[in-house]
Amino acid sequence: MVGGSVPVFDEIILSTALMNQVISFDTMAGILVCQAGCILEQLNQYVEERDFIMPLDLGAKGSCHIGGNVATNAGGLRFLRYGSLHGTVLGLEVVLADGLVLDCLTSLRKDNTGYDLKQLFIGSEGTLGVITAVSILCPRKPKAVNLAFLGCPGFAEVLKTFSTCKGMLGEILSAYEFMDNKCMQLVENHLRLSNPVKENPFYVLIETSGSNAGHDEEKLTNFLEQVMSSGLVTDGTVATDNTKIKMLWALRERITEALSRDGYVYKYDISLPMEKLYDIVLDIRSRLGQSAKSVVGYGHLGDGNLHLNVTANSYSSSLLKAIEPYVYEWTARHHGSISAEHGLGFKKKDFIGYSKTQEAILLMQQIKGTLDPKGILNPYKTLPSSSS
Repeated sequence: MVGGSVPVFDEIILSTALMNQVISFDTMAGILVCQAGCILEQLNQYVEERDFIMPLDLGAKGSCHIGGNVATNAGGLRFLRYGSLHGTVLGLEVVLADGLVLDCLTSLRKDNTGYDLKQLFIGSEGTLGVITAVSILCPRKPKAVNLAFLGCPGFAEVLKTFSTCKGMLGEILSAYEFMDNKCMQLVENHLRLSNPVKENPFYVLIETSGSNAGHDEEKLTNFLEQVMSSGLVTDGTVATDNTKIKMLWALRERITEALSRDGYVYKYDISLPMEKLYDIVLDIRSRLGQSAKSVVGYGHLGDGNLHLNVTANSYSSSLLKAIEPYVYEWTARHHGSISAEHGLGFKKKDFIGYSKTQEAILLMQQIKGTLDPKGILNPYKTLPSSSS
């Protein structure tokens, strides 16, 4: 996405793949301690067998490592319910640039002694230290999961449906995703997936997870009656069995795959105030006109995270100049973040000023200089070129 883990010049690659052991799991507290090379999906299977789930879920779960997830502060599909890794990671073991092993691998929910050093490394993209082990809080596995896939006539209705959803589903709401009709067309055309509801300008995917199937079903039914009768939703389908749930999630999770088959993709991962979330898609679509093949918007509406994607038949420097830095300027003007969940890496490091003040950037550079004075940890990434 941003080249955060891509070698560019003279880097040496470290693989943590052999560091794949679960160290411990506390079945009372739900606290997992494991090595950094454990694959997310395998960890989820491990804790599911013990009636828990991992607090994050990503499309790349079959290959991504938990250490990399933490180093990039990966967001994903469960963010709305369980929050970010800044909240669920309890402790870390990190190897610093000089070889010192920093043991902050606590399994305590509360530890208010001094600076919370682990937070420095969550989202640091490997520029401050190499994460080798993680202690993470896992929520209980829900006994009942329901999924609703709904069609909305406009983005205003998507927002109102979310507001109604928060009010009526409350504590059982675990995901609220949205996609525009262009995304649906791409997954239909390139992946041969079928739209389970009638065609609409927008679609939302709502997941509930709770401990009482009857209670959850009643709440979801009442919610659906409300949004259908008020015209916020024009059509929908509900899934409770695992096969149909996976089928509906595929419509959302495989958008990236469909985009890659549409041509060369310019990808942007931004946060914006919810009421402005789709305006940038319309603006970019109008700005680029016929020079772009597709301009689509989808993402995690529940936490204000938009995935803006532009496709073209091939790479074009003139098209890139029309998009950047315009998309970052637009985002900054509306008080958003130029990176919601994918970090800055190599591609976005020089645009950090659109989201952070010069004082904040200077302090980051000073921290980098203190922990990695020779600049050997993931060089050329995250911070502006002057810090390399």
